[in-house]
Amino acid sequence: MKLGSFAKISGIAALSALILAGCGQSSATKSGKNELTWVQISNMPTMDLSKATDQISGQTLNGSNEGLLRMAENNEVVPGVAKSYTISKDGKTWTFNLRHSKWSDGTAVTAKDFVYSWRRTLDPKTASQYAYIFDHVANATKVNEGKLPLSKLGVKADGNYKLVVTLARPQSYFKYLVSQSYFFPQKESVVKKDGGKYGTTSKDMIYNGPFKLTGWTGTNDTWSLVKNKHYWNAKKVTLDKIKFQVAKDPATALNQYQSGKVQVTPLVGQQVKQYKTNKDFVLRKNAATFYLEMNQKKYAFFRNQNIRKAISLTINRQQLTDKVLADGSVPAKGLVAANMSLHNGKDFADQAEVKGATSQNLVEAKKLWAKGLKETGKKSASFNLMADDTEAGKRTTEFVQSQLTKLPGFKVTNQNLPYKTRLQRSADGQFDMVVTAWIADFPDPITFLSLLTSDNSYNNGKWQNAQYDKLVANAEGKDANNANKRWDDMVKAEKVLANDEGIVPLYQQATPQLVKSGIKGIQYFPTAPIWDWSKVTVK
Repeated sequence: MKLGSFAKISGIAALSALILAGCGQSSATKSGKNELTWVQISNMPTMDLSKATDQISGQTLNGSNEGLLRMAENNEVVPGVAKSYTISKDGKTWTFNLRHSKWSDGTAVTAKDFVYSWRRTLDPKTASQYAYIFDHVANATKVNEGKLPLSKLGVKADGNYKLVVTLARPQSYFKYLVSQSYFFPQKESVVKKDGGKYGTTSKDMIYNGPFKLTGWTGTNDTWSLVKNKHYWNAKKVTLDKIKFQVAKDPATALNQYQSGKVQVTPLVGQQVKQYKTNKDFVLRKNAATFYLEMNQKKYAFFRNQNIRKAISLTINRQQLTDKVLADGSVPAKGLVAANMSLHNGKDFADQAEVKGATSQNLVEAKKLWAKGLKETGKKSASFNLMADDTEAGKRTTEFVQSQLTKLPGFKVTNQNLPYKTRLQRSADGQFDMVVTAWIADFPDPITFLSLLTSDNSYNNGKWQNAQYDKLVANAEGKDANNANKRWDDMVKAEKVLANDEGIVPLYQQATPQLVKSGIKGIQYFPTAPIWDWSKVTVK
């Protein structure tokens, strides 16, 4: 997900250790219902969609609520609350025709619920970390800054069942955004009735999705999603109930899988090697790229292109993924994740790849290093390498450290910190080098590319390139309605970034699992990432 700084890493941390589990075969048989048990590795912080930032909350919101559209396979969107929609020729006006759907309390879901929800998220008082994702909606930024009233936001209800959205500039991927939780509706009367307690328990909430949340007190380790009889498409929802249980030990989950007590479990580290030939093995590639960022604002040393290139060419990414992480992750081809976005049948990551930028070449690296040292007036260099204190974070820094010290006179000291601390220091520019990550919000390259523009607040290393900025601006501006030109802009931008080594791509993350054959219909979307449980059957 293209999350705010805090959310981005909380999402990564949750994703890295995600544990899934299904109920035992006997439970579905005995109850006569189609039920699934799903194990999470931490508690759910909130169900307030205007404030949720972590993936557990996001996944639960996606299961219990619904937006104008829904994500589907092959990067398609299908009708959700909106049964149809139209786009004006200039790409700036989107009109959604809503079906007569209901909330879980039986009341109608109307266009006004969307208007209220979007305004609430943009309201400065809400302090939503997702407010920035609305930036293409007319006046969104000024509304969020308190410079314009909420009523000036470019969204309005035309009666109860027509929603009209005005964008400041065309946004071809807006269809993906309205399928995600931060664009879901909220009922004003419920929010105001709950006040400060809104989103903290399941008891007083209402839902408009395939399931409704029950048994969640805000702090407990168990909760459930049960089928919502008022959902407009309830007849097509095959799963009766999903039971969530917090568990923190992957080894225990694997033992339960082996004994037949659970049906789906994650694999970590050497478990992947052990089970990758097993018939139940499933490897899901996430649209998540881990990369090395250098503090170019603080250190002129890292503003030297030859230094950055030397650092990149020193790292053996294949060894990192195969021998060190060993969890199914693969070497990154660039910043934009592979197998995420296609145009005319071609994968963006393949088209934009600059192989020489991410391939180890020690001979060339040492030449560039020597040249860079001379240009910066240095004979040696000593810097800290910061990362999360997770197992994967520690393994990554240890490996990268061993690789970089192959450059003569380069001393690297590892600094593994709790992710909240690491994140805050990254945002504050209190780092030398840092291993960070980005998860795509939606299946479009711009979700990654906009990150590295000169004025983006998440560009913590402060790499700047005027040509790159112009290409991204063209993709978001004058070429926004021309699919071919827009794609070409983005391919060129990725290549500019790669050739200049603005950041050093490391690997693309994966989620390896064992899935019992009795589970069918799990839909996984690598962007965000989210799951669709509505078509799951359990035998």
